[in-house]
Amino acid sequence: MISAKSTIKVAGKKYTYYRLKSIEDEGIANISRLPFSIRVLVENILRKMDGKTVSGDDLIGIANWKVRYDKPKEIAYYPSRVLLQDFTGVPCVVDLASMRDAMLEHGGDAMRINPLIPVDLVIDHSVQVDYHGSSSAMKMNMDMEYKRNAERYTLLKWAQNAFKNLRIFPPGTGIVHQVNLEYISTVVMTAENDDGITVFPDTLIGTDSHTTMINGLGVLGWGVGGIEAEAVMLGQPYYMSIPEVVGVNLIGELPEGSTATDLVLTITELLRSNNVVGKFVEYSGPGVKSMSLPDRAMLANMAPEYGATTGFFPVDEETISYLRLTNRGDSADLVESYTKEQGLFYYGDEKPEYSNIIEFDMSMVKPSLAGPSRPQDRIPVSDMKKRFSIFLSSRQKNEGDMKSLSAFGDESGHDESGNTCKIEAARREIKIVIKGEEMSVHDGSVVIAAITSCTSTSNPSVMIGAGIMAKKAVEKGLRVKPYVKTSLAPGSGVVLDYLGKSGLLNSLENLGFFNVGIGCTTCIGNSGPLHPEIERVANKEGLIFTSVLSGNRNFEARIHQNVKANYLASPALVVAFAIAGSADIDLTTEPLGKGIDGKQVYLSDIWPSDDEVSEIMSSLLTPDIFKERYHNAIEGDSHWKTLPSPDGKSFKWNKSSTYIKRPPFFKGFKLLPDSRGNIDRASALLLLGDSVTTDHISPAGAIPEDYPAGQYLISENVSPSDFNTYGSRRGNHEVMLRGTFANVRIKNMLVAPKEGGFTIKFPEREEVFTYNAAMRYMRDSRPLIVLAGKEYGTGSSRDWAAKGTHLLGVRAVIAESYERIHRSNLVGMGVLPLEFRNGSNWKSLGLDGGEEFCINGISDITPGMSINIDAIKDNGNKVSFEVTVRLDTAIEVEYYNNDGILPFVLRMLAKE
Repeated sequence: MISAKSTIKVAGKKYTYYRLKSIEDEGIANISRLPFSIRVLVENILRKMDGKTVSGDDLIGIANWKVRYDKPKEIAYYPSRVLLQDFTGVPCVVDLASMRDAMLEHGGDAMRINPLIPVDLVIDHSVQVDYHGSSSAMKMNMDMEYKRNAERYTLLKWAQNAFKNLRIFPPGTGIVHQVNLEYISTVVMTAENDDGITVFPDTLIGTDSHTTMINGLGVLGWGVGGIEAEAVMLGQPYYMSIPEVVGVNLIGELPEGSTATDLVLTITELLRSNNVVGKFVEYSGPGVKSMSLPDRAMLANMAPEYGATTGFFPVDEETISYLRLTNRGDSADLVESYTKEQGLFYYGDEKPEYSNIIEFDMSMVKPSLAGPSRPQDRIPVSDMKKRFSIFLSSRQKNEGDMKSLSAFGDESGHDESGNTCKIEAARREIKIVIKGEEMSVHDGSVVIAAITSCTSTSNPSVMIGAGIMAKKAVEKGLRVKPYVKTSLAPGSGVVLDYLGKSGLLNSLENLGFFNVGIGCTTCIGNSGPLHPEIERVANKEGLIFTSVLSGNRNFEARIHQNVKANYLASPALVVAFAIAGSADIDLTTEPLGKGIDGKQVYLSDIWPSDDEVSEIMSSLLTPDIFKERYHNAIEGDSHWKTLPSPDGKSFKWNKSSTYIKRPPFFKGFKLLPDSRGNIDRASALLLLGDSVTTDHISPAGAIPEDYPAGQYLISENVSPSDFNTYGSRRGNHEVMLRGTFANVRIKNMLVAPKEGGFTIKFPEREEVFTYNAAMRYMRDSRPLIVLAGKEYGTGSSRDWAAKGTHLLGVRAVIAESYERIHRSNLVGMGVLPLEFRNGSNWKSLGLDGGEEFCINGISDITPGMSINIDAIKDNGNKVSFEVTVRLDTAIEVEYYNNDGILPFVLRMLAKE
């Protein structure tokens, strides 16, 4: 054990800290060569070293970080806190309540199930855009939110009283990541102990993939599954492999006319092509020094989109300035003194070692969008018309048979060789009537224009830019097309405050962009209903409608089930496309419309200048505006205050509830786990392609009436108008189980060209709902597997994507590659992730999903080992192939052998 404790004095107070330089003093390692993000991990190991869970060898291993590792090296990492949103937070609370019940049933102390570190839960994902286009929209949407979600919110009020270290931010406070950025995070944290007051870096994990946004503030954090988060809450470390760190050296500055949104879309495209999946990304270089803190936060927010675990910006003078701006000046001095003393402050001339360095010149950024279904598919504004035509043609030629899409180019407009496709589309046009006015809609008509999501609304420059453009558009006499559903959903009330004081909110409202609620809306699928005429044309005529939103996710069927092409863009471009009314347009050469003087108005005529934006920002953004908005953040409105607040250490489950049910995860729980055996005679539940998202696996958004989840709710006397969303019912396993693999756009090759939650039940070869097939297999005692392609589980960190997979009876997933969070979630639920070897896949092996699968070697499983699978066809022929076990660490093997992380933790606590 080295002598690492030291003290610093700030503002008359003495603080103990664990000095990183002591590692150099002892000759263990050179800390100054390390990436800043790795230095944070070193401090964590140094401070938590106990000789048991965290050993001296662990410290030596992380302090001597390597740019590459031949095999994963595991560390036990202790985040300082946990961050939850309500879609993922409610299942966490349900699980913790269920663990308390299980502990009581086995004679244990229920109060051992209690968060041991600070936990913040922000209720932000439940507001829907049912009402829009009026000054009363927010109030009416919030009334609906409480009407739909009273049972869930009552559970959360019970949890706030029943659990220690749990703080709940009521609806209307803001989007979790913006609240974290503007209010919750302190950059460094303190704790009172025997040494007095200890100071250490603020680090966190969160149950939303965009937890990474806080890395823009110099705070190391990323998204994990709810299952892992619960274990960390209960005092367990987060076991992780030491990551590679890709350095992104930024040079230059954004040119006039380009926004931070354009920057993040360009960087996302760049880093996706450089395969940073599962790695840390760390930003450095002179370009960093030219970036505002909100610009950094936007780039950090998009880490899941470019595939990285984090997108880290070290603490520097801009961090300190932002703390002062956002009314956290009291902590700014401590942050500055501590980070400088620890070597965690970035001066700009440091040269850390990186696994790889990518240089990017920000002066090359051009105005862009991304879509129509992936955030990494960037489109320059000047190419939008051409690229939409390519997409439209590919959809028309392949409608219902997306397997052959490559013959006509993919949805980004490129063929398999990366060449731009040259295809002409036949645009269809339909007459409709809205509010007594006849008008035309066509393929490409924008039916949703939403300024939404934490990515953009956290940044005053892009929000004020949109407001200035709206003001100029109104002055020119431009209007939004009547068929466009417009909405403004800021990430915190601060946005409304500065837009209101500047008069720009009024300009946005004049174009229909009224505030519809403070929280996540369109970006997560809570876009609400479209005009009935639009819905009719989409369903009957099959028009390819589009949405444009300032979000970070645009996966197919995520935004709205009747909108087939979705584009990410800056808030200003959202306003522009709402006015144009079509995505099938080149805004660099074609007019937005005619002004009141009869002349054509172009985008360049109303685009805000950087000076105009800066002038308003500097005059309005002060610490007082943040102080006023957050001073009573956890008190809530009258709705929240009047909600019932149950007491008691265990939750009183309401058997008639269709929102909250005790889950079956601990049914038949034993203090000793059953041994794992081979998986014999398994059937394939689904046969999937590449880039299957967690939206496809565990869908958000509307619950279809004719699907199993809808039929279940009807059987429970819930009318379709009260279905709410899948996300809001994550506390009811009966709904979520039926919703797993039930996205209306999932492409299961067993039933191709049909889309949706259907599969083939073998050996009958009968087409049924996927849920119904799984239940029939379960009655037959037949284990299940899922076969998939590359990037399986892309998207949000949805624990129900793994929970539902587990409850359907899926014992293993075999894919070409996995997205980090979903693979981890599968392990956390006791589902075995396997990976095809040597570039093979189910297609190259000649598998069609009708085989019986025998997976051997599981009883003696070790991290990263190879095992053999036999696939036996109907005619008796056998296909044998090897796969890699994607249990990457020893602790993941323990989780798997215990049938998941929660049973493992419960057994640990029950023994103590």
